[in-house]
Amino acid sequence: MSAEMKSDLIALLKSIAPEVEESGLQADRPLRDQVDLDSMDWLNFLIAVHEHFRVDIPEADYRLLVTLDDLVAYLSRKRTP
Repeated sequence: MSAEMKSDLIALLKSIAPEVEESGLQADRPLRDQVDLDSMDWLNFLIAVHEHFRVDIPEADYRLLVTLDDLVAYLSRKRTP
């Protein structure tokens, strides 16, 4: 599940920042630093994540979503009943 989720997250990220090279991404490093997203692009990415995975992401949780690993773990927790 997490490999598919990671792949979906990268596809969503590429929809916001088409120049992203998947092979260059490190799952444990801050995404915004790796792909140079401004705050508006990051917000658009989180909205796309919300819509794609149908998971509510309260604004208070944005600070928890820094790395690709963070996103996978967060979504896994939220999608488990």
